[in-house]
Amino acid sequence: MLQKLLITNCRLFDAPDDKQTTSILIENGIITEIGRINSSIGCNNTLDAQGRIIAPGFIDIHIQGAGGADVLDATPGALEAISQTCARFGTTSFLATTVFKPEQENRHLTIAAENVGRDLGGANLLGIHLEGPFISLEKKGMILPECICPPSLQVLDEILDITNGHLRMMTIAPELPDSTQIIKRLVDSNIIASFGHSNATYQQTLDGFNAGISHATHLFNAMPSIHHRAPGPLVAVFQTKHITAQLITDGVHIHPAVLKFAFKTLGPNRVIPITDGMQALGLDDGKFIYNGVEYESKNGTARYKDGTLIGTALGLSQLLEKLMAFTDCPLDVAIKTVTQNPAGLLGIEDKKGIIAPEKDADLVLLDHDRSVHTTIVAGKIVFQK
Repeated sequence: MLQKLLITNCRLFDAPDDKQTTSILIENGIITEIGRINSSIGCNNTLDAQGRIIAPGFIDIHIQGAGGADVLDATPGALEAISQTCARFGTTSFLATTVFKPEQENRHLTIAAENVGRDLGGANLLGIHLEGPFISLEKKGMILPECICPPSLQVLDEILDITNGHLRMMTIAPELPDSTQIIKRLVDSNIIASFGHSNATYQQTLDGFNAGISHATHLFNAMPSIHHRAPGPLVAVFQTKHITAQLITDGVHIHPAVLKFAFKTLGPNRVIPITDGMQALGLDDGKFIYNGVEYESKNGTARYKDGTLIGTALGLSQLLEKLMAFTDCPLDVAIKTVTQNPAGLLGIEDKKGIIAPEKDADLVLLDHDRSVHTTIVAGKIVFQK
Protein backbone atom coordinates (compact mmCIF):
# COMPACT_ATOMS: atom_id res chain seq x y z
CA MET A 1 0.00 0.00 0.00
CA LEU A 2 1.33 3.43 -0.97
CA GLN A 3 2.32 5.47 2.11
CA LYS A 4 2.09 9.23 1.61
CA LEU A 5 3.04 12.25 3.69
CA LEU A 6 2.41 15.82 2.52
CA ILE A 7 4.37 18.57 4.27
CA THR A 8 2.88 22.02 3.66
CA ASN A 9 3.92 25.60 4.48
CA CYS A 10 7.61 24.84 5.00
CA ARG A 11 10.57 27.07 4.13
CA LEU A 12 13.55 25.42 2.44
CA PHE A 13 16.71 26.06 4.45
CA ASP A 14 18.64 27.30 1.40
CA ALA A 15 15.85 29.11 -0.46
CA PRO A 16 16.87 32.56 -1.77
CA ASP A 17 13.61 33.99 -0.46
CA ASP A 18 13.46 33.05 3.23
CA LYS A 19 9.79 34.00 3.47
CA GLN A 20 8.50 31.82 0.62
CA THR A 21 6.87 28.55 1.65
CA THR A 22 6.56 25.35 -0.32
CA SER A 23 5.20 21.81 0.00
CA ILE A 24 6.93 18.44 -0.14
CA LEU A 25 5.22 15.19 -1.09
CA ILE A 26 6.67 11.94 0.19
CA GLU A 27 5.66 8.53 -1.11
CA ASN A 28 6.98 5.30 0.43
CA GLY A 29 9.85 7.10 2.11
CA ILE A 30 11.01 8.96 -1.02
CA ILE A 31 10.54 12.63 -1.91
CA THR A 32 8.48 12.69 -5.11
CA GLU A 33 7.47 16.33 -5.53
CA ILE A 34 8.41 19.79 -4.27
CA GLY A 35 6.49 22.99 -4.92
CA ARG A 36 2.82 23.86 -5.19
CA ILE A 37 1.08 20.54 -4.69
CA ASN A 38 -2.64 19.96 -5.07
CA SER A 39 -3.95 19.25 -1.57
CA SER A 40 -6.64 16.99 -3.03
CA ILE A 41 -4.15 14.33 -4.13
CA GLY A 42 -5.64 11.79 -1.74
CA CYS A 43 -3.07 12.15 1.03
CA ASN A 44 -4.61 11.57 4.46
CA ASN A 45 -1.33 12.23 6.27
CA THR A 46 -0.55 15.96 6.17
CA LEU A 47 1.92 17.94 8.26
CA ASP A 48 1.51 21.73 8.37
CA ALA A 49 4.98 23.18 9.00
CA GLN A 50 3.49 26.58 9.84
CA GLY A 51 6.35 28.44 8.19
CA ARG A 52 9.14 26.48 9.86
CA ILE A 53 12.46 25.83 8.13
CA ILE A 54 12.92 22.37 6.61
CA ALA A 55 16.36 20.85 6.08
CA PRO A 56 17.81 17.47 5.14
CA GLY A 57 18.22 15.17 8.12
CA PHE A 58 21.57 15.49 9.89
CA ILE A 59 24.20 12.74 9.62
CA ASP A 60 26.46 12.00 12.62
CA ILE A 61 29.49 9.97 11.59
CA HIS A 62 30.99 9.79 15.09
CA ILE A 63 28.79 8.84 18.05
CA GLN A 64 29.45 6.18 20.71
CA GLY A 65 26.21 6.43 22.61
CA ALA A 66 23.18 8.47 23.65
CA GLY A 67 20.07 8.25 25.82
CA GLY A 68 21.85 6.23 28.50
CA ALA A 69 23.01 3.57 26.04
CA ASP A 70 26.31 2.75 24.34
CA VAL A 71 27.27 0.68 21.31
CA LEU A 72 29.40 -1.38 23.72
CA ASP A 73 26.23 -2.50 25.52
CA ALA A 74 25.88 -4.99 22.68
CA THR A 75 22.08 -5.05 22.58
CA PRO A 76 19.52 -4.00 19.97
CA GLY A 77 17.81 -2.01 22.72
CA ALA A 78 20.92 0.12 23.21
CA LEU A 79 21.05 0.92 19.50
CA GLU A 80 17.36 1.82 19.60
CA ALA A 81 17.97 4.23 22.49
CA ILE A 82 20.84 5.87 20.59
CA SER A 83 18.76 6.06 17.41
CA GLN A 84 15.75 7.61 19.11
CA THR A 85 17.82 10.10 21.12
CA CYS A 86 19.64 11.17 17.95
CA ALA A 87 16.27 11.92 16.33
CA ARG A 88 15.47 14.43 19.07
CA PHE A 89 18.38 16.51 17.79
CA GLY A 90 17.63 16.28 14.06
CA THR A 91 19.96 13.37 13.29
CA THR A 92 18.43 10.92 10.81
CA SER A 93 21.51 8.75 10.09
CA PHE A 94 24.57 7.80 12.12
CA LEU A 95 27.63 5.58 12.26
CA ALA A 96 27.89 3.48 15.41
CA THR A 97 31.33 4.49 16.64
CA THR A 98 33.16 2.12 18.95
CA VAL A 99 36.33 0.11 19.58
CA PHE A 100 37.62 -3.38 18.78
CA LYS A 101 38.96 -5.53 21.60
CA PRO A 102 41.69 -7.89 20.35
CA GLU A 103 41.32 -11.52 21.44
CA GLN A 104 37.81 -10.91 22.77
CA GLU A 105 34.37 -11.80 21.43
CA ASN A 106 33.39 -8.24 20.30
CA ARG A 107 29.71 -9.09 20.34
CA HIS A 108 28.89 -5.38 20.20
CA LEU A 109 30.21 -5.32 16.62
CA THR A 110 28.10 -8.33 15.66
CA ILE A 111 24.98 -6.70 17.11
CA ALA A 112 25.72 -3.36 15.41
CA ALA A 113 26.24 -5.07 12.06
CA GLU A 114 22.99 -7.02 12.43
CA ASN A 115 21.05 -3.82 13.06
CA VAL A 116 22.33 -1.75 10.13
CA GLY A 117 19.29 -0.64 8.13
CA ARG A 118 16.78 -1.98 10.68
CA ASP A 119 14.02 0.32 11.90
CA LEU A 120 15.35 1.42 15.29
CA GLY A 121 12.57 3.93 15.87
CA GLY A 122 14.70 6.97 15.12
CA ALA A 123 17.86 7.72 13.17
CA ASN A 124 18.99 5.12 10.64
CA LEU A 125 22.14 3.13 11.48
CA LEU A 126 24.32 3.32 8.35
CA GLY A 127 27.26 1.26 9.56
CA ILE A 128 30.20 1.12 11.95
CA HIS A 129 33.11 3.49 12.61
CA LEU A 130 35.99 1.90 14.53
CA GLU A 131 38.46 4.06 16.44
CA GLY A 132 41.41 1.72 16.30
CA PRO A 133 42.69 -0.77 17.11
CA PHE A 134 45.66 0.41 15.02
CA ILE A 135 46.28 3.68 16.84
CA SER A 136 48.97 5.32 18.95
CA LEU A 137 49.20 4.50 22.65
CA GLU A 138 50.61 8.00 23.19
CA LYS A 139 47.48 9.56 21.68
CA LYS A 140 44.87 7.05 22.83
CA GLY A 141 42.67 9.68 24.54
CA MET A 142 39.58 7.92 25.90
CA ILE A 143 40.48 4.56 24.33
CA LEU A 144 41.78 1.94 26.74
CA PRO A 145 45.13 0.19 26.03
CA GLU A 146 43.40 -3.20 25.74
CA CYS A 147 41.58 -1.84 22.67
CA ILE A 148 44.85 -1.11 20.84
CA CYS A 149 47.21 -3.43 18.97
CA PRO A 150 49.88 -3.17 16.24
CA PRO A 151 48.65 -3.08 12.64
CA SER A 152 47.96 -6.60 11.42
CA LEU A 153 46.19 -7.84 8.32
CA GLN A 154 45.12 -10.91 10.29
CA VAL A 155 43.38 -8.70 12.89
CA LEU A 156 41.84 -6.61 10.11
CA ASP A 157 40.46 -9.77 8.50
CA GLU A 158 38.89 -10.69 11.84
CA ILE A 159 37.32 -7.22 12.08
CA LEU A 160 35.98 -7.40 8.54
CA ASP A 161 34.50 -10.81 9.24
CA ILE A 162 32.76 -9.67 12.44
CA THR A 163 31.39 -6.47 10.91
CA ASN A 164 30.09 -8.43 7.91
CA GLY A 165 30.43 -5.71 5.28
CA HIS A 166 29.20 -2.89 7.54
CA LEU A 167 32.50 -1.29 8.56
CA ARG A 168 32.30 2.15 6.94
CA MET A 169 35.24 3.94 8.57
CA MET A 170 38.36 3.12 10.56
CA THR A 171 40.52 5.63 12.43
CA ILE A 172 44.18 4.72 12.09
CA ALA A 173 47.62 6.13 13.00
CA PRO A 174 49.76 6.11 9.82
CA GLU A 175 53.12 6.30 11.62
CA LEU A 176 52.77 2.77 12.98
CA PRO A 177 54.76 -0.03 11.30
CA ASP A 178 52.77 -1.86 8.60
CA SER A 179 49.96 0.72 8.69
CA THR A 180 50.31 1.40 4.96
CA GLN A 181 49.10 -2.08 4.02
CA ILE A 182 46.13 -1.67 6.37
CA ILE A 183 45.21 1.68 4.80
CA LYS A 184 45.42 0.26 1.28
CA ARG A 185 43.32 -2.76 2.26
CA LEU A 186 40.67 -0.47 3.75
CA VAL A 187 40.52 1.67 0.62
CA ASP A 188 40.34 -1.42 -1.59
CA SER A 189 37.39 -2.57 0.55
CA ASN A 190 35.61 0.79 0.08
CA ILE A 191 36.10 1.67 3.77
CA ILE A 192 37.12 5.22 4.73
CA ALA A 193 40.59 5.35 6.26
CA SER A 194 40.63 8.25 8.71
CA PHE A 195 43.66 9.85 10.34
CA GLY A 196 43.42 10.05 14.11
CA HIS A 197 44.63 9.02 17.57
CA SER A 198 48.05 9.48 16.07
CA ASN A 199 51.47 10.84 17.03
CA ALA A 200 52.51 11.21 13.39
CA THR A 201 54.88 13.84 12.09
CA TYR A 202 53.98 16.13 9.21
CA GLN A 203 55.68 13.82 6.68
CA GLN A 204 54.21 10.64 8.17
CA THR A 205 50.78 12.20 7.89
CA LEU A 206 51.34 13.07 4.23
CA ASP A 207 52.56 9.51 3.65
CA GLY A 208 49.28 8.28 5.15
CA PHE A 209 47.33 10.52 2.79
CA ASN A 210 49.32 9.18 -0.15
CA ALA A 211 48.49 5.63 0.97
CA GLY A 212 44.77 6.41 0.91
CA ILE A 213 43.68 8.23 4.08
CA SER A 214 40.98 10.72 3.03
CA HIS A 215 39.56 12.00 6.30
CA ALA A 216 40.59 13.13 9.80
CA THR A 217 38.95 12.11 13.07
CA HIS A 218 38.07 14.87 15.60
CA LEU A 219 40.69 17.32 14.32
CA PHE A 220 43.09 18.77 16.95
CA ASN A 221 42.14 16.11 19.50
CA ALA A 222 44.38 13.06 20.06
CA MET A 223 47.12 14.35 17.74
CA PRO A 224 50.19 16.62 18.01
CA SER A 225 49.70 20.38 17.98
CA ILE A 226 51.29 22.76 15.47
CA HIS A 227 54.86 23.86 16.28
CA HIS A 228 56.81 26.27 14.10
CA ARG A 229 59.68 23.78 13.73
CA ALA A 230 57.49 20.66 13.77
CA PRO A 231 54.31 21.36 11.77
CA GLY A 232 52.80 18.00 12.61
CA PRO A 233 49.62 16.49 11.18
CA LEU A 234 47.43 19.58 11.43
CA VAL A 235 49.34 21.52 8.80
CA ALA A 236 49.29 18.43 6.57
CA VAL A 237 45.49 18.25 6.92
CA PHE A 238 44.97 21.96 6.27
CA GLN A 239 47.07 22.01 3.11
CA THR A 240 45.80 18.75 1.57
CA LYS A 241 42.67 19.90 -0.19
CA HIS A 242 40.92 16.55 -0.60
CA ILE A 243 41.04 15.72 3.11
CA THR A 244 37.81 16.33 5.03
CA ALA A 245 37.85 16.69 8.80
CA GLN A 246 35.59 16.13 11.78
CA LEU A 247 35.23 19.02 14.21
CA ILE A 248 33.72 18.89 17.69
CA THR A 249 32.18 22.34 17.78
CA ASP A 250 31.29 22.54 21.48
CA GLY A 251 33.88 25.25 22.23
CA VAL A 252 35.55 22.93 24.77
CA HIS A 253 37.31 20.30 22.66
CA ILE A 254 38.50 23.17 20.44
CA HIS A 255 38.73 26.77 21.66
CA PRO A 256 36.23 28.95 19.79
CA ALA A 257 39.03 31.08 18.28
CA VAL A 258 40.80 27.97 16.97
CA LEU A 259 37.50 26.56 15.72
CA LYS A 260 36.88 29.76 13.75
CA PHE A 261 40.42 29.60 12.33
CA ALA A 262 40.01 25.94 11.33
CA PHE A 263 36.63 26.52 9.72
CA LYS A 264 37.96 29.41 7.66
CA THR A 265 41.15 27.55 6.70
CA LEU A 266 39.45 24.30 5.71
CA GLY A 267 36.42 25.95 4.13
CA PRO A 268 32.84 24.81 4.73
CA ASN A 269 32.99 21.99 2.17
CA ARG A 270 35.70 20.13 4.12
CA VAL A 271 34.21 20.39 7.62
CA ILE A 272 31.97 17.73 9.19
CA PRO A 273 30.73 18.52 12.71
CA ILE A 274 30.33 15.50 14.99
CA THR A 275 28.92 14.93 18.44
CA ASP A 276 31.53 12.38 19.58
CA GLY A 277 28.50 11.55 21.71
CA MET A 278 28.52 9.45 24.86
CA GLN A 279 25.59 7.70 26.55
CA ALA A 280 25.06 10.91 28.56
CA LEU A 281 23.87 12.63 25.36
CA GLY A 282 20.30 13.78 25.87
CA LEU A 283 20.41 13.22 29.64
CA ASP A 284 20.95 15.46 32.65
CA ASP A 285 24.42 15.98 34.14
CA GLY A 286 25.69 13.00 36.11
CA LYS A 287 28.17 10.13 36.41
CA PHE A 288 28.26 7.31 33.87
CA ILE A 289 30.42 4.32 32.88
CA TYR A 290 32.16 4.01 29.49
CA ASN A 291 33.95 0.72 28.74
CA GLY A 292 34.22 -0.01 32.48
CA VAL A 293 35.59 3.41 33.47
CA GLU A 294 33.59 6.10 35.25
CA TYR A 295 33.21 9.55 33.73
CA GLU A 296 31.25 12.68 34.53
CA SER A 297 29.01 14.61 32.17
CA LYS A 298 28.67 18.28 33.03
CA ASN A 299 27.30 21.10 30.87
CA GLY A 300 27.43 18.90 27.78
CA THR A 301 31.07 17.82 28.27
CA ALA A 302 32.20 14.32 29.27
CA ARG A 303 35.50 13.74 31.12
CA TYR A 304 37.24 10.93 32.94
CA LYS A 305 38.14 11.57 36.59
CA ASP A 306 41.66 12.66 35.56
CA GLY A 307 40.16 15.41 33.37
CA THR A 308 40.62 13.63 30.02
CA LEU A 309 38.02 14.80 27.52
CA ILE A 310 36.14 11.80 26.16
CA GLY A 311 33.28 13.25 24.14
CA THR A 312 30.15 15.35 24.41
CA ALA A 313 26.63 15.02 25.70
CA LEU A 314 25.30 17.46 23.10
CA GLY A 315 23.06 16.67 20.14
CA LEU A 316 24.01 17.63 16.60
CA SER A 317 21.43 20.44 16.45
CA GLN A 318 22.99 21.96 19.59
CA LEU A 319 26.48 21.72 18.12
CA LEU A 320 25.23 23.31 14.91
CA GLU A 321 24.11 26.34 16.92
CA LYS A 322 27.55 26.59 18.50
CA LEU A 323 29.25 26.29 15.10
CA MET A 324 27.24 29.25 13.86
CA ALA A 325 27.94 31.28 17.00
CA PHE A 326 31.70 30.63 17.00
CA THR A 327 32.36 30.98 13.26
CA ASP A 328 29.67 33.43 12.07
CA CYS A 329 28.60 30.72 9.64
CA PRO A 330 25.09 31.26 8.19
CA LEU A 331 22.40 28.64 8.77
CA ASP A 332 22.31 27.27 5.22
CA VAL A 333 26.08 26.72 5.17
CA ALA A 334 26.07 25.19 8.65
CA ILE A 335 23.33 22.74 7.66
CA LYS A 336 25.29 21.61 4.62
CA THR A 337 28.22 20.66 6.88
CA VAL A 338 26.04 18.07 8.66
CA THR A 339 24.12 16.91 5.58
CA GLN A 340 25.81 17.20 2.19
CA ASN A 341 29.36 16.90 3.56
CA PRO A 342 28.95 13.63 5.49
CA ALA A 343 26.76 12.20 2.72
CA GLY A 344 29.54 12.91 0.23
CA LEU A 345 32.17 11.35 2.48
CA LEU A 346 30.10 8.19 2.87
CA GLY A 347 29.27 8.02 -0.84
CA ILE A 348 25.51 8.27 -0.27
CA GLU A 349 24.98 11.72 -1.78
CA ASP A 350 22.77 10.15 -4.44
CA LYS A 351 20.14 9.45 -1.76
CA LYS A 352 20.79 11.57 1.32
CA GLY A 353 21.99 15.03 2.34
CA ILE A 354 19.78 17.17 0.10
CA ILE A 355 16.09 17.86 -0.45
CA ALA A 356 15.17 16.89 -3.99
CA PRO A 357 12.83 14.51 -5.84
CA GLU A 358 13.89 10.84 -5.76
CA LYS A 359 15.97 11.37 -2.59
CA ASP A 360 15.33 9.69 0.74
CA ALA A 361 12.75 11.55 2.83
CA ASP A 362 15.07 12.11 5.80
CA LEU A 363 14.10 15.60 6.95
CA VAL A 364 14.15 17.91 9.96
CA LEU A 365 11.82 20.81 10.72
CA LEU A 366 13.47 23.57 12.75
CA ASP A 367 11.36 25.63 15.09
CA HIS A 368 11.50 29.43 15.09
CA ASP A 369 14.35 29.33 17.66
CA ARG A 370 16.15 26.77 15.42
CA SER A 371 15.60 23.91 17.86
CA VAL A 372 14.31 20.67 16.38
CA HIS A 373 10.53 20.54 16.05
CA THR A 374 10.03 17.42 13.91
CA THR A 375 12.36 14.70 12.63
CA ILE A 376 11.33 12.50 9.70
CA VAL A 377 13.16 9.31 8.69
CA ALA A 378 12.17 7.54 5.46
CA GLY A 379 8.95 9.55 5.36
CA LYS A 380 7.96 8.60 8.92
CA ILE A 381 7.74 11.08 11.78
CA VAL A 382 10.07 9.69 14.47
CA PHE A 383 10.20 12.74 16.75
CA GLN A 384 7.95 15.73 17.31
CA LYS A 385 7.80 18.30 20.09
